Amino acid sequence: MTVNLTDPIFTNEDKARTYFEEIRWPNGVTCPHCGNTNSARIYSIAANAAKKVRAGLRECQDCHGQFTVRTGGVMESSHVPLTKWALAYRLLASSKKGMSAHQLHRTLGVTYKTAWFMAHRIREAMRPIDVEPMGGSGKTVEADETYVGGKAKNRAYAETLPRHEAVMSLVERGGKVRSRHIADVTAKTLKPIIVDAITKDTHFRTDQSPVYTEIGKDFASHETVNHSIKEYVRGDAHTNTVEGYFSIFKRGIYGVYHHVSEQHLKRYLCEFDFRYNERIALGVTDTERTEKAIRGAVGKRLTYRQPCGAQQAQA
Repeated sequence: MTVNLTDPIFTNEDKARTYFEEIRWPNGVTCPHCGNTNSARIYSIAANAAKKVRAGLRECQDCHGQFTVRTGGVMESSHVPLTKWALAYRLLASSKKGMSAHQLHRTLGVTYKTAWFMAHRIREAMRPIDVEPMGGSGKTVEADETYVGGKAKNRAYAETLPRHEAVMSLVERGGKVRSRHIADVTAKTLKPIIVDAITKDTHFRTDQSPVYTEIGKDFASHETVNHSIKEYVRGDAHTNTVEGYFSIFKRGIYGVYHHVSEQHLKRYLCEFDFRYNERIALGVTDTERTEKAIRGAVGKRLTYRQPCGAQQAQA
């Protein structure tokens, strides 16, 4: 990760505002209240006010709603300078294994509480809304599950075993990943998720877990590998791609975040999925990934009292 901290968007509030406006409105300002795209009908209050008003404040002449680039996105109602938001977006989008709220708080010079909430807002921006089915003719999708949580051997005086949260991921080889926090690893739970996410003409690859036996019949082919006898590759049958994703995810969870609650696990999955789906191997640079995260913030809100928001679980 390379970040040029001398870039004006990280030091000059006007430059940062222009940066966010150009990403959000590349074809001209749009009113977030009524959708008006006629720039002639959008008045810049900040540029013409006789007294000081909020920088970047505009008013739509159609609905008379006032707004700034923060309005109608995850930065709405935030008093954190846009320079700090720009740096926070860049750091979370380009840190392969994530960045803790404590590190953000030290880097940005904000309180830990503010850094924690900023990070969750950015993860919300990274959450996909419209997702296309995975796979297709001639393509292969791998499925596997893993668990997140403490280990009993690390708790000297534990009265109860630590809770492990199950995560199931689907990875298209050479393509994207889709992860989901699931209640349990059963065919009844997994089948509707997998069948809805993958097209039927896809080649399906898993380990020999019995939960995939019936599910695999819905696809063009289903091959498995038997890890219990140390079989990891047989022809094109393997789950190495999805296990590679899990290795990045777990290094981030245990090495950077240390602990993730059941309540917020889905948000961390959004973060790791986003970076994987917009990775350098697919031709996406750190700068482009950051801009995609910023564009993803439009139309989403997250309040501190309801940090889980109205987010729907990913399929």
